[in-house]
Amino acid sequence: MNKKISIRKVMTVAIWLLVGGGMLTLLIAAMDRQQSDTCKDYVVSIKAKPDANLFLGEKDLVKLLSAAMNGPLKGQAKSSFKLQQMEQLLRDNDWVNEAELYFDNKDVLHIEVTEREPIARVFTVSGQSFYIDRTGRQLPLSDRWTARLPVFTSYPDRKVMANKDSLLLNDVVTTAEFIANDPFWMAQVSQVDIQRLSAKSWNFMMTPLVGNHLVKLGDGKEINRKFKRLYLFYKNVLAQRGFNSYKTVDVSFAGQVIGVKGETSKVDSVQLRKNVEALLKQSRETNALMEVMPVVSPTPATLTPNAALGEESTQGVMSNPGDTVSMPRKPAAPVTTVKPTSSTTPKPVLQPKPKGNDKAPQKGATPKATMPKRN
Repeated sequence: MNKKISIRKVMTVAIWLLVGGGMLTLLIAAMDRQQSDTCKDYVVSIKAKPDANLFLGEKDLVKLLSAAMNGPLKGQAKSSFKLQQMEQLLRDNDWVNEAELYFDNKDVLHIEVTEREPIARVFTVSGQSFYIDRTGRQLPLSDRWTARLPVFTSYPDRKVMANKDSLLLNDVVTTAEFIANDPFWMAQVSQVDIQRLSAKSWNFMMTPLVGNHLVKLGDGKEINRKFKRLYLFYKNVLAQRGFNSYKTVDVSFAGQVIGVKGETSKVDSVQLRKNVEALLKQSRETNALMEVMPVVSPTPATLTPNAALGEESTQGVMSNPGDTVSMPRKPAAPVTTVKPTSSTTPKPVLQPKPKGNDKAPQKGATPKATMPKRN
């Protein structure tokens, strides 16, 4: 009886040893196979806003990872890929918001990157230019293309942002998001100049594309209500009196719109546009790899779709359908014509006749030397 129990124990232990040895052998074989496997290919996927142009390029990402691997990605052993470190390397790029790398069962490396979305372009007081996203992060200009975004000028030129600068940055982000999400204001706002009133206060002065007036917005608080009051002023007042009837329009006070009449602020508006053009010129010199598109058009722009087709229009389309703003058409300067008179009619110039002793040379005749006569 004891012998049978001993045999059963021995057999049980032997079976478990065989199973354990087999599993260990398979595990070692799998590890050896994984170490011997190489990257067969790679696939790059860049996620961004639909229909948006990409600031990141697939070649740039692959080049960055290849430099970290000291060679091409294809053909390298899968065990040599430090995926977490490579993901962090991609996140260190200013335009990368999130990155994920993994291999599939076919030994293909998947590189998935989410791109940051800029919402405004900023010019500092020294002429430097960059984009900002919704988190307020500064994004460098790209040589791939130039985004059409709200423009803010006279931004503080500091690398380390103080608390008051962070509040200003939040106001810029809030104002830029509102403008970018409204088609009418995106077409009407030329640029927003930041005027520092004190260390902790500032004023946004908006220059429109249509009209010679300036709009005082105040800071970024309740910016949606301020633009709503400005829209009603455009619709009910400027539509009747013309966009050049006021020098400034102030919507910085709650529930009020203050229009200041007088001479049109064309000089001020032109000066602001000259400042932006000067900043653009400095930006071209600073960013030699990028061709900067002009932000401000030197001629007044219309806000109708027909203008894009080359048709002349005198109405600015509002956000709501059916609301239009009548734009004054400037009278054409009279064309004066000058009738020709006897004093202005050119007279023919008489050519002197040759003297009698001047003879035309004959064909084939040899010219003779003439000796001077002695006195």
